[in-house]
Amino acid sequence: MQKRKAKLPLLIAVIMLFGVILAACSSNNGNTPSNGKATNAPSGGSGEKLEDEVTLKFYFGGDKKAATDEVWSKVSEYVKAKGLNVKFDINFIPFGDFKEKMLVMAASGDSWDMNFDGDWLSYKQMAAKGSYMALNDLLPEYAPNLYKKYEEQGTLAAATINGNIVGLPWTMKMNERKFTGWRSDLVEKAGLDIPAGSIKTIEDVDRLLRELKKAFPNERISRTPPVSLIMIRDEWVDLNFHGLGFYLADDKITVQAVEQQPFYLEAAKLAKVWYDDNLINRDAMIDKSDEAAEWRNGKKLFTVTSHEWVSADPGFSDPQFKMESAELYPDKRFINRTALANVVAINRNSKNPERVLRLLDMIETDKTLYDLVQYGIEGKTYVLNGETAEYPEGMETTTSNYMEWGGQWAFWKPQFMRPTMTYGPDFWVQEAEFASKPNNVNSPIDGLFIAEDNMKNEIAKRDTANDELNRPIEFGVVKDVEKAVADYIEVQKKNGLDVIISETQRQIDEFLATQK
Repeated sequence: MQKRKAKLPLLIAVIMLFGVILAACSSNNGNTPSNGKATNAPSGGSGEKLEDEVTLKFYFGGDKKAATDEVWSKVSEYVKAKGLNVKFDINFIPFGDFKEKMLVMAASGDSWDMNFDGDWLSYKQMAAKGSYMALNDLLPEYAPNLYKKYEEQGTLAAATINGNIVGLPWTMKMNERKFTGWRSDLVEKAGLDIPAGSIKTIEDVDRLLRELKKAFPNERISRTPPVSLIMIRDEWVDLNFHGLGFYLADDKITVQAVEQQPFYLEAAKLAKVWYDDNLINRDAMIDKSDEAAEWRNGKKLFTVTSHEWVSADPGFSDPQFKMESAELYPDKRFINRTALANVVAINRNSKNPERVLRLLDMIETDKTLYDLVQYGIEGKTYVLNGETAEYPEGMETTTSNYMEWGGQWAFWKPQFMRPTMTYGPDFWVQEAEFASKPNNVNSPIDGLFIAEDNMKNEIAKRDTANDELNRPIEFGVVKDVEKAVADYIEVQKKNGLDVIISETQRQIDEFLATQK
């Protein structure tokens, strides 16, 4: 008995040591390296230790729909079963406040994980300020399938600054060449001769507006001033940078101010005529209501739209409303939408970038997960009619509890997209085919980020003058057009336009030099 007692402590020590060795091995089984960051998802099989649970905090644009948290709880359950141990904190910022709030959050050092963005929101400023994480090493390691898609499409260059990949673009190909649209049911009712495809020039638009006004004198006709339509005729490319642009025919990409172009004065004169003749709504300059909603609800008779919305169901509130359309200046070249139109980006302060990338890689390859993220919970947020995802009974675009949520565009995957009540079968294939037409071209400076640091004061003055002087000219509410345009040009020169153009040109030239 005495000998057996003497051996017992030694046996216990051996068992404990063996347990420690096993624990050390299992704690680094290929799923969680020594730095504590997760690598590729563990299988989650019996007896295998899962990675620690983390919560990923995301920001999207628009209003948060009623079933959002319930849907993303299901997303969490699904990816956990696949070995990605995450929960989600999903937040929305109204688009009107999105840009400013994202910039403020970044400046304060907030540590959210991922957000929606686009070149029409805060993306360029956020990227230029270094607010987004460089993903050169992380992307191919943790999202290899998504990285392969980007490599095939060649779209990462647009999201690269100084050699750093700082955004994850959508994988769609589209063009927003302008189309005219008009209420064909009313045209037919009035006995007007306006064939489909016939309104191709600014002169055609003028004729159509006059015929609509004559036939329906008490209706609101249009909110669109002529300048953006005439730009197409002259192949002017708007930089979306404080009223600067260039002509596609100019291989040197010479930056110019829009107000100094001959078409600007031409458009200003026509805007004055349209305003005086009540062809453009008198309150168009100050009207803040949703123009797309006005069109759907029959509150205007003419619209300027895109190939997307002449091919999709516009969602008219009355089934008797009908639309016809025409492509404006189809013989002219027009810039394709940038890959940066809709992106997701990872905050430089994110504590879990690897997990975000693993999720995005799963969305790229897993149709079930894609359906869950895009459309939600079958039977609750959408129903299937064959392969088509439709709203549940009693719901539509404006009352949806999840579908059509703001920011979902960055997750669009052509390989998985279902037909919907808005977009029919093969819709996105046709959009890509349209964008590939010879006259639809990629911008020579796609991916350029123009930093404002060296011209902040001049830009602030230019923007103020734009609001005070340019908008009345653009919408035709000035009395003397030629004097108003001349005065505006002089004010902008005094505000430091030469500094803005010189600095912008310098950055464009440097960018073009790196592309050779």
